[in-house]
Amino acid sequence: MIARLFSVLVLALFVSLVSGRVCAAPAAQARAGLADLSRSLQELADKVSPAVVQIFVTGYGVRDDEDPAAREEPVLERSSGSGVIVDGDGYIVTNAHVIENATRLEVELPLAATGGVPGRSIIKRRGRIVGAQLVAIDRETDIAVIKVDARGLPALPFGDSDALRPGQIVLAFGSPLGLESSVTMGVVSAVARQLTPEDPMIYVQTDAPINPGNSGGALVDVEGRLVGVNTLIYSQSGGNEGIGFAAPSNIVRNVFRQIRTYGRVRRGEIGVAAQTVTPVLAEGLGLAGDAGVILSDVAPGSPAAQAGLQPGDIVLSLNGKPMENGRQFRINVYTHGVGEHIAIQVQRAGRTLTMKVPVVEREDHAARLAALVAGKQTVEGLGIVGIDLTPAIAELLPSLRRQSGVVVVRPTAEAPYSQQGALESGDVIHSLNGRDVTNLETLKTALAAMKIGTAIVLHVEREGSLLYIAFRAQR
Repeated sequence: MIARLFSVLVLALFVSLVSGRVCAAPAAQARAGLADLSRSLQELADKVSPAVVQIFVTGYGVRDDEDPAAREEPVLERSSGSGVIVDGDGYIVTNAHVIENATRLEVELPLAATGGVPGRSIIKRRGRIVGAQLVAIDRETDIAVIKVDARGLPALPFGDSDALRPGQIVLAFGSPLGLESSVTMGVVSAVARQLTPEDPMIYVQTDAPINPGNSGGALVDVEGRLVGVNTLIYSQSGGNEGIGFAAPSNIVRNVFRQIRTYGRVRRGEIGVAAQTVTPVLAEGLGLAGDAGVILSDVAPGSPAAQAGLQPGDIVLSLNGKPMENGRQFRINVYTHGVGEHIAIQVQRAGRTLTMKVPVVEREDHAARLAALVAGKQTVEGLGIVGIDLTPAIAELLPSLRRQSGVVVVRPTAEAPYSQQGALESGDVIHSLNGRDVTNLETLKTALAAMKIGTAIVLHVEREGSLLYIAFRAQR
């Protein structure tokens, strides 16, 4: 509706301008179209706003080691961001960076979201602030899911971000700079934008004004459907410069559904490596075309191998969508969840074949570690569930530099704050204050001897690199 009105308005203005004079009829038509467009945008804002919330975060700020004026000891800070209600039972999606390091989460639900009467004043009544709980974080997509104890909330339906096209009108909702319930309008500048060449995550680029505080808010189409979650901006000034990025709704929907179902994201793969066909590669291999996608590897025993795919196959399409380069192929596989099937059409020796390939869960070391822990083995004073590093456990981890220590299965809510960051699943603790940690028993004994306020420095191995994590004993 809004897009049609906008087209009519532009056409009427164009006719009046090219005629060399402002004609009464086209001018009146333009004014009427403008009024209709304005009303439609107002109705859309009224429809969407109740499902977009402001999130208040209390937590420890991250210390800047390069700032000489930075405090030595951490202090509690308060910040805010935005979120989108995607399920009436209180589930809200936001960005992981909005709620990371939070010790307390609160959400301001708009009055309309809780059945309140908004009033007649142009100064809106503030909504109801309620506590929220973290459900899960997916750092790979910078998406988090939180939940409030409420029912019957207005939720935004997911739109199809794959259907977005440059030039399409979109609106951004959120709380920029803490100004709750703000709305801006712009267009889709680009789709499937990659911020780094090998990053499987893609973004919708928009010129709809987005500023700090918009993170986690809604990017909607003219039908009021969620087509993205506003995530970041490119800016030299720190403010909006017309280059904003939103996580596509199709990826957000997949992350949300998996977190809702499994409590975490099960990342999918099919077991292939795809590359872009270049003219030199095509010449050397004697390919018919000098562009497209070629499978350079198919892992033995993988779903792709079992489906019949082979190295050297030229990929023509994925689920009916033409594949033009390796990056496009990887991104399209990435958006599919575990348990789904992908139809891949390939060309091999002059024949066209179609294989249906199941998506299986990518190997997750942390998940496999968690499966080995029978019951809780929380390490008091460290806020982790840990397990001894044994040869069997070492096989589940990347190549280790030392073969003894304690493996962090997962951090708990009691994990202490560290200016060097938090312990993560898969970390291996090798020493405490310079003394070797060989197993859980030695770690617990060393921690028990620490008085409250004593400095604790852990030497930790993470993905092949060693780092120090320092904090003060809490108990």
